[in-house]
Amino acid sequence: MSDADPVKVLHLTDPHLFADRQGDLRGTVTYESLRAVLDHYRAGDWRADLALVTGDLIQDDSVGAYGRFRELLEPIGLPVYCVPGNHDVRSLMQEALRGPPFHYCEPVEAGDWLIANIDSCEPGDVGGRVGNDELRSLHELIADSSAAHVAVCLHHPPALMGSRWLDSVGLEDKEAFLESLARSGKVRLILFGHVHQVYEADHDGIRIVGTPSTCRQFARGSDEFAVDDNPPAYRRISLYTDGRFEHELIWVTDESV
Repeated sequence: MSDADPVKVLHLTDPHLFADRQGDLRGTVTYESLRAVLDHYRAGDWRADLALVTGDLIQDDSVGAYGRFRELLEPIGLPVYCVPGNHDVRSLMQEALRGPPFHYCEPVEAGDWLIANIDSCEPGDVGGRVGNDELRSLHELIADSSAAHVAVCLHHPPALMGSRWLDSVGLEDKEAFLESLARSGKVRLILFGHVHQVYEADHDGIRIVGTPSTCRQFARGSDEFAVDDNPPAYRRISLYTDGRFEHELIWVTDESV
């Protein structure tokens, strides 16, 4: 990779897999929808250097569902960096993703970027919290890194979605989290999942980007839980050595596969 070449990241989130390949989430067979997303990626000319999966890998609390995740992700030939979501089972996830190409909450440095993957989950809660210990570890990681730019990845949204029910299960300490990252002076980008919809905003020079799920999407702006008819999606991200980044959201329809 030359200095001019960006680090290319394939961002996937919230696949909600079951041990049963025919398991469905509100009418969507999640194994097939994730396979369609990965088929779409492989069919194109754009090639990633790594994959990032921001939580809710599984839906049914089973070892077998993590096996399905491995089954689908291993053939793409990329290192796969994962953080847990509220539907994940930490102990099962850590065991299932032990060893390359999978990485559980591990940071990665590439192209003058540090990609920090953190755990925002609270046991037994749908909502999340980063907490002081995780923030302290994150700042130590940033301080010890020679990278000039940082992307932070987590499951829960560090922002309000404008949806009453979603905002009740977001990141509890989002204000402290964002203030802390802004003080670092190096964080350029935050990536998250959980919300099954598009989100993009700026906070003190940090771009905050949410990616829709590889399965069903949630209706935007809804006070009560509701799904919409948007298709599965993924995001292509390019990180440049000068701190710039570009990203493109890809909706995967039957016609696009």
